[in-house]
Amino acid sequence: MIKAVNINKSYGALHVLRDVTLTIERGEVVSIVGASGAGKTTLLQILGTLDRADSGSIMYGDVDVTRLKERELARFRNEKIGFVFQAHHLLPEFTAVENVMIPALIRGDKPDDARRRASELLEHLHLADRALHKPAALSGGECQRVAVARALMNKPMVVLADEPSGNLDSQHALELHELFFTLRKELGQTFVIVTHNEELANMADRKITIRDGKNTE
Repeated sequence: MIKAVNINKSYGALHVLRDVTLTIERGEVVSIVGASGAGKTTLLQILGTLDRADSGSIMYGDVDVTRLKERELARFRNEKIGFVFQAHHLLPEFTAVENVMIPALIRGDKPDDARRRASELLEHLHLADRALHKPAALSGGECQRVAVARALMNKPMVVLADEPSGNLDSQHALELHELFFTLRKELGQTFVIVTHNEELANMADRKITIRDGKNTE
């Protein structure tokens, strides 16, 4: 489903990624691990089209996203890729359901349709009773589940998660980890997860290690 070929990325004299080649299949949960500074987040950002590689190609199905212009790329990212970060990045002035709606509103969906879909997702993630609460009234674990619902809003091909449980205590981290696999089972959702959490990394179908700018499995 997703194929990256010979991805290279440098920042000045620092060669962060060296000919990284990998494939992600539909419905997989794949973890990306490695030492701090190894290039894990850089790779995730390039896979997510938030940054561009210096060379190489990234195919989503039959679409080479490295060839898309900025406006095309922004639309593709909104419709095909979901993101979950270490910090939930919820907008504090909006309720949970309003935060989840945002990707659909950006896409141009009707507000009523977006609210209906967002409400269904929050119910699916056992947050229906928190839908009208703002982030300040939610626990860290609840905020991160809202962020997962937001990532799922436009039914993306893949959800990319960067240290998603890094700010959570062990119990909430475990609940989040289990949620990813539940969503894979129930929705067929694909996940690519950068993590330092060994337990989560080892739960994945495959573990990709980044070392010295190169990837191994």
